[in-house]
Amino acid sequence: MNKNRLEAFSDGVLAIIITIMVLEFKVPSDTTFEAVIKLSHKFLSYILSFIYVGIYWNNHHHLIHSAKNVNGKILWANLHLLFWLSLIPFATAWIGEHHFASFPMMLYGIVLLMNALAYFILQKLILNDQGKDSALSKAIGKDYKGKASVVLYLIAVFMTKYSIEVSGSIYILVALIWLIPDRRIERTFNENK
Repeated sequence: MNKNRLEAFSDGVLAIIITIMVLEFKVPSDTTFEAVIKLSHKFLSYILSFIYVGIYWNNHHHLIHSAKNVNGKILWANLHLLFWLSLIPFATAWIGEHHFASFPMMLYGIVLLMNALAYFILQKLILNDQGKDSALSKAIGKDYKGKASVVLYLIAVFMTKYSIEVSGSIYILVALIWLIPDRRIERTFNENK
């Protein structure tokens, strides 16, 4: 099966997710700087979520680009990932609206955790399709970043009961870990040319 439709559909869904997030911003009724400051919690939640969607878009692009073909399992795993990504705007709006309150922060972390697990499943199915000796398998290696992310999300979700500052810091930390470009796939595929 050709992977171009999967890529195009996924790109469209991710573009809609970003659009929905930005549409959550309501223009202040006042024209003062203080009116903008009152929106800071919404803006900060938007920035973090935009970064996360961007990270998934970038890594999804590399992952799908590396796939030689896609099958039904990969298509469903991709839809599973897109489902969890589509919940980011809701969780973002909730934490922004309620000033990073405990339960919305917990739900935000659960959504991030499920995104990470869904991405792992998609990656695993593509790796299974291509084999252990594939260039993609060599590029991903033991996937320490992916595994560490899941553990950090679990800690952050648990910590929302005790400290939303710690949870928020962990969410930012995971984003920073992935914001540093992960060039494993690009490097491996460029070496194999």
